[in-house]
Amino acid sequence: MHPALHSVAHRPWPLPRSPWVMAQSWHDLLFAHWPVSATAMRKLVPGGLELDLFDGHCWVGVVPFWMSGVRVRGMPAAPGVSRFAELNVRTYVVCGGKPGVYFFSLDAASRLAVAAARTFYHLPYFFADMRVEADGETIAYRSERLSESGEFRGRYGPTGPVVLRNSGTLEHWLTERYCLYTVPRDCVWRGEIHHTQWPLQDAWATIEVNTVAQSAGIELPESTPLLHFARRVDVLIWSLTRVEPEMQVPVPTKLAGR
Repeated sequence: MHPALHSVAHRPWPLPRSPWVMAQSWHDLLFAHWPVSATAMRKLVPGGLELDLFDGHCWVGVVPFWMSGVRVRGMPAAPGVSRFAELNVRTYVVCGGKPGVYFFSLDAASRLAVAAARTFYHLPYFFADMRVEADGETIAYRSERLSESGEFRGRYGPTGPVVLRNSGTLEHWLTERYCLYTVPRDCVWRGEIHHTQWPLQDAWATIEVNTVAQSAGIELPESTPLLHFARRVDVLIWSLTRVEPEMQVPVPTKLAGR
């Protein structure tokens, strides 16, 4: 049994009955979050997904990290392709009663990972020139997308101890998400994931360049983002399953701005 499966009580719904298909570990994550209006998000998120709001706001996350041990079930991690950096731009949605993550972009420093994720998960991956360097607890991170505009450059690290956040808090709502959604050709698909509860630490960050959200059409506010750090989680990923149309929630006309 994979070690991550020893901890499941924190999950909002049971594990899928089908076997997981991929394992990976995520390291040195920065969660940088900004509140954004629902009206602005509704124009950018596919209509088959319901926007998930906290205190009346959508939230957009920019999440740099690096991963290791990327492998398909039953296979060892392959040298040279199982360790690379990744940078996500995301918001939060609900479909069929399950809250999850919707990605506007995912930059990765592996051409193979980009090709595989685009093919099998229909996710908006981009190949980028990326560098991650650790100096003690400080992470220096740089990512520059090669095919189009989209750059992130900054430094970050933890400022406090690990705290498991309680249900009902904003920090818990932002991070404890156990599925992703993608909408190729107007069909909603869900990808289930599993990991232990996030070992979050309060964090600091100096962000010098951040145009990855803007490249997705998102205007982030000038306010200081909400910052959290996580050292590591081990993750299991399942194959995509289609969400039947009757399970999808219609978009309110007023909120959609139509």
